[in-house]
Amino acid sequence: MALNVTVAAAHAAVWSGEATRVSAKTVDGSIGILSGHEPVLGVLAPGEVTITTPSGDVVKVHSDGGFLSVNRDDVTVAADSAELIK
Repeated sequence: MALNVTVAAAHAAVWSGEATRVSAKTVDGSIGILSGHEPVLGVLAPGEVTITTPSGDVVKVHSDGGFLSVNRDDVTVAADSAELIK
């Protein structure tokens, strides 16, 4: 089962789609999210959020803080500011 991921910044949506894995750095350390993960709310530290899509592509987003929310297979990254890394 895939994760439904939304990455948004204060000014606009940055990325949304399906993923098999999401990794991020929080103020408490790194976290990896797979399908079926327990609900969690974490405060993001500045750094990269890495999203692996079902096709194996890797999407990287630089975030300057915010929070990460996991509820069932829905993952929301709400960042103070964020941009895709090419």
